[in-house]
Amino acid sequence: MGSNSDDTLPPQGRFTRMRKLAGLSMQVGSEVLKNSAKRLAGGAPELLGKGAAEALVSTLGEMKGAAMKLGQAISMDPDLLTPEVRQVLARLQNQAPAMSPAQVSRVVREELGAPPEKAFREFSHEPLAAASLGQVHRAVLPDGRPVAVKVQYPGIADSMAHDLQNVGMLVKTVSKASKLMDGSAYFQEFRDELLLELDYRREASLAQGFKQSVAKLSDLYVPEVISSHSTGRVLTLELLPGLTLKDWVVTSPSPEARFRVARQLIRATYGPFFLAGEIHADPHPGNFMVMPDGRLGLLDFGSIKRFTPRFVDANQRMFLQAMRLETMDVLGLSREVGFTTELPDAEAEELIREILHIAGRPMRVTPYDYATCEITRDLRNHFARNAPRFLKVKPPAEAVMFFRATGGLAQNLRLIGASGDFRGVYLEVAELLEPGAPRSGA
Repeated sequence: MGSNSDDTLPPQGRFTRMRKLAGLSMQVGSEVLKNSAKRLAGGAPELLGKGAAEALVSTLGEMKGAAMKLGQAISMDPDLLTPEVRQVLARLQNQAPAMSPAQVSRVVREELGAPPEKAFREFSHEPLAAASLGQVHRAVLPDGRPVAVKVQYPGIADSMAHDLQNVGMLVKTVSKASKLMDGSAYFQEFRDELLLELDYRREASLAQGFKQSVAKLSDLYVPEVISSHSTGRVLTLELLPGLTLKDWVVTSPSPEARFRVARQLIRATYGPFFLAGEIHADPHPGNFMVMPDGRLGLLDFGSIKRFTPRFVDANQRMFLQAMRLETMDVLGLSREVGFTTELPDAEAEELIREILHIAGRPMRVTPYDYATCEITRDLRNHFARNAPRFLKVKPPAEAVMFFRATGGLAQNLRLIGASGDFRGVYLEVAELLEPGAPRSGA
């Protein structure tokens, strides 16, 4: 698709997209630099102002694809942004500019062999959500079941490829300049996973598999796939009632409700990982539905990541030892996970042990208050203080999506701001692996 016949579609062309990002970078970058200087001097609590945030939403929302996914990630960071700015950027999570009804009808007709009005008993052209790769419409099947229909943006595959070519060129340049900063393997992992999200048949299969992975966790729910109305660019799922996490959290939920949902998010992340070796690796707040019956609905399965048995097994043993408060062979287990190091063993172990100590606070301390959680900030500071040494400690490529999932979990828990016995929640996860294990964790 060389040019756009509809200005609601993502802009095409590698250099067109690069030019848009370059202009946005100049606009936003100057403000970040200015506010960074003010922060160092004790002022300017935010790195990004509301005006720059609106520019990000406008440009990245129009571009969609990988560029918009970057904006979604930025919108989740509570340490870099004020609540007002985060609220602006949160529109990127499921409120991007929508494509026209004519474009939606064209894609549905090409994929299902009939326009929406004939393929479904009812079809709302007003989107429920519009995100990075496609937008979602409420519809009713011929048999009366309400469904959510995800329709992929025309040309988004080319847009994604162009964005990733641009980023890949930067990664290659940096990697050639410094062996220590060679991020080629990590970029390749991230690139491959993003491109796989374009295949909705694959997503349908992943959704069905993930439903089995959470089957033991009755407080979580994965919608049914409607195979008869799903193809490579149209995905039809059971419509879940409720509010997305980002909409629910601003309704002033009770402390008990906050704890319940935070507990469910932890189980939704670590339960499938430890039980089935897979994880939901796109954890922005628009992908979770707080349902009226108290369950947490899970949405968007294009980025379900499946890990090697070695990676899962070593992480499982590390987790269980941490929950038992046992002394662990940090470096040995890290190497089993797939880490490599170019530091003396004692130095590498010290760096990794501190990461586990910071990240593991809710597993040791009870009660724990996520409203005042400083894990992300402290990890960021730990990396910054030890940057030259961290460049010599390399995780396996598959860890990229694991870190994306668990980092997103930490940010969502901070967003919810729940307080309570989270060590008990992690012990529940441990019991999934060791039924009948003592609840003391000793």
